[in-house]
Amino acid sequence: MNKERLKKVLEKMDETDVCQLLITDPVSVFYLTGHYEEPWERFWALYLNKSGKHKLVANRLFSLPEVQDIEILWYSDSESGIEKLYPFVNHDKPLGVDGVTKAKFLLELMDRKAAAGYTDSSEVMKQVRACKDEYEQRKMEEVSAINDKAMERFKGLIQAGMTESEMAEQMLGIYRELGADDYSFAPLVGFGKNAACGHHGPDRTVLKQGDCVLFDVGCKKDGFCSDMTRTFFFGEPEEESKKVYETVLRAQLAAEKAIKPGVLLREIDKIARDIITEAGYGPYFTHRLGHFIGYDVHEAGDVSQASDIVAKPGMIFSIEPGIYLPDRVGVRIEDLVMVTEDGVKLLNHYPKELTVVEGNL
Repeated sequence: MNKERLKKVLEKMDETDVCQLLITDPVSVFYLTGHYEEPWERFWALYLNKSGKHKLVANRLFSLPEVQDIEILWYSDSESGIEKLYPFVNHDKPLGVDGVTKAKFLLELMDRKAAAGYTDSSEVMKQVRACKDEYEQRKMEEVSAINDKAMERFKGLIQAGMTESEMAEQMLGIYRELGADDYSFAPLVGFGKNAACGHHGPDRTVLKQGDCVLFDVGCKKDGFCSDMTRTFFFGEPEEESKKVYETVLRAQLAAEKAIKPGVLLREIDKIARDIITEAGYGPYFTHRLGHFIGYDVHEAGDVSQASDIVAKPGMIFSIEPGIYLPDRVGVRIEDLVMVTEDGVKLLNHYPKELTVVEGNL
């Protein structure tokens, strides 16, 4: 068990009046134990109790090494994992659950009257994981540096006759050459009007002169995820496309500059959104400004108009404004940023000025 992280979780349980907590999110279990398991339909859970009587529930099929400082409750496919856990739950106290527990397991707990009630305690893990420790910060910088190097290689793929799919198919090999383990998500590649669909999956669309080329890409290294977006142009863009690009860039730079501890993240969203609205493109900025990231590419917490989150040192999230003009052009620029003690640190350093890739068709 990671004692420092466990201490933070127990402190957060104290703050929120949770005396016992069931964690079933595989990434959160990994966060505390150092072991990742994809349980599929089986029960895989970490039970925490403020008394210190923590338990890890595991199926005998799991390739689980010895985990220090915690008892493992093993069960087979002919047994119930909930039944194994039942004797150790405080039956006269509410049980906090992490918000991702499958209904079939929660219903079994309820049928057995395992606890006095059940509360959504997902904020416990969300808040603890939101602020990265020094190790996580270093690893996020490392994986983001790989993404920076990869983006230059991806720009080199932009040439006459290429399709979106042909570009995307080469990206994993490039990532691995640069030291990454895998994608953090399947790459998004959009040419021209396809880029106006914010999450366009690559298809057989062929690149043509004047197209924008949007790459939203990320890799994974040592369990940590990167995410970055850049938009290039194949040949000279139209004046409207240039205006769209420069507006997005101004919005992104202004939002990043405003990040510091104590700032409400919805205010950061507002800064970028106001710039885009004032330029006449408000209806075409159709998503939140950013999302948290770490072991998951999209972690709990976002930079949006609805967010009540206050920036704290160690938080890492994306800043990715975009403008999407249907059937014409789409531009998004995205960096990962880390809140520091007195401001912000950019984790991505790949250039953001409007870039035209010359080519002959």
